[in-house]
Amino acid sequence: MIAMLAGIVDQAAAESVVVDVNGVGYLVFASARTLARLPARGEPVRLLIETHVREDHIHLYGFADEAERGWFRLLTTVQGVGAKLALAILGVLAPEALLTAIMAQDRVALARADGVGPKLAQRIANELKDKAGGIALGPAAANAATPAPAGAAADAVSALVNLGYTRSDAFSAVTQATQRLGAEAKIDALIRAGLKELAR
Repeated sequence: MIAMLAGIVDQAAAESVVVDVNGVGYLVFASARTLARLPARGEPVRLLIETHVREDHIHLYGFADEAERGWFRLLTTVQGVGAKLALAILGVLAPEALLTAIMAQDRVALARADGVGPKLAQRIANELKDKAGGIALGPAAANAATPAPAGAAADAVSALVNLGYTRSDAFSAVTQATQRLGAEAKIDALIRAGLKELAR
């Protein structure tokens, strides 16, 4: 199994890149996010690889970092999410944003990816909520990988959503406010602190 490729960018397309490794061109499918980070043609590149072997083909999927590859593996465990759809999701949501969307149960954010409707977005959020903490996303994910808010915190998230903020942004703001103010904070204090977070 191929786990990593290091070579030269030979050519890039809308959904893939050909990596020249010592004269052999490997076709690697990747998310729009990874493709946007590729160097120019002829420049060196290193991609983490997930190899899928089927009866009729062998496909290589490439990732700029371990967090994205981890999410790809996790997303493809959800019924109805194949490799192509997982790449579409990762193309619109960076790993940290995907974690926040799942923890916040933000179906709208998940449905931004082509091919993800409301029902599939709900399934992804539900099935991955308890599994998401195992992915290595680095220190930036520590705030997002907290339990879903309950009580006053959940009400504060709802209030911020009603004010026009996305569920993911409201979730992140209230989570940070709760960490600063403590779990016993009242809803009005959480809303004010959440608005301050959102204004930053």
